[in-house]
Amino acid sequence: MRDRPAGLAEVELFAALAEGWGIEVRSAEYLPVGAGSYHWSVADQRGTAWFVKIDDLGVEDSGREEEFDRLGRSYGAALALREDAGLDFVLAPVPTATGTVVRRLGSRYALSVFPMVAGVAGEFGAHRPEDQVEVVDLLAALHEATPVVAGTAPRADLVLPGRDRLDAALRDLDREWTGGPYGERARKLLSVHAGHVERWLADFDRRVDRVREAPADWVVTHGEPHPGNLMRTPAGLRLIDWDTVRIAPPERDLWMLTGGLADMLGESPASGVEEVLDRYARATGRTVSPDGLALYPLWWKLADIAVYVDELRRPHGTGADITASLTYLTGNLESSYRE
Repeated sequence: MRDRPAGLAEVELFAALAEGWGIEVRSAEYLPVGAGSYHWSVADQRGTAWFVKIDDLGVEDSGREEEFDRLGRSYGAALALREDAGLDFVLAPVPTATGTVVRRLGSRYALSVFPMVAGVAGEFGAHRPEDQVEVVDLLAALHEATPVVAGTAPRADLVLPGRDRLDAALRDLDREWTGGPYGERARKLLSVHAGHVERWLADFDRRVDRVREAPADWVVTHGEPHPGNLMRTPAGLRLIDWDTVRIAPPERDLWMLTGGLADMLGESPASGVEEVLDRYARATGRTVSPDGLALYPLWWKLADIAVYVDELRRPHGTGADITASLTYLTGNLESSYRE
């Protein structure tokens, strides 16, 4: 995120760090990285470095309490996976002095703190063939730890986030979108591709029905185990960014090891996918579902479209993030989806 959180002053952030974690800020640097959250590198008075994250609970008041609860359960599950399940690859949040893992910051935001770890994160995209075995072993270990967090982690409902607002936008294409400077460009773009989006939504519904009907065990999933959320550190591979934790079909993670992500991004698919999925099946005793693997690339694409359309229909300016939303919406709509 290049833009900083609207309506939030750094002095409020620093006060919350002191009250919640006892971190007296000596220096802080805003990090314009990632998507969907805001990040700082903070050093305290003793010179200890921290990675500080602020999550946006939503533009509208309704739903913020539910989102805050879900976020707390996701981060709580990550902490339990590390502390109770012994999964060292989980880069979990640091609890507050009262033992919570996330703290409310005003009405709109949630604050969490992580240890600053030396290492190199990958870039968003498909996994390299030489990394696939290591990553699938990591995911197998994560999924096998499900009993530890079965009562903590949120459960996926297979409902496309923002579906109601995307449907509303598709019904509103014959009127000018006046929320901001990019509204009309977004409306015209969606109008051109409305037929494709409607077919994708119908395909999504069919695939969800198949996954719901499948007699498969659901597991604890990270949700976004792409290379950008993996860090190579001196102590080994670390999986970061645990706000997307859900109890869900295992394919919610595994599809990122198939050609689905590469295809969506226009990259060359990795070879040896069947061998990697067979390795997962041998390690866990679970059969990987083709229906599940087909569902999640479509889920990802439609969820992104829904987010960007909603942002561009709302009142907005010309900041870097909203400009990027128009670019990403264009890319998602103009790229083909292999049925």
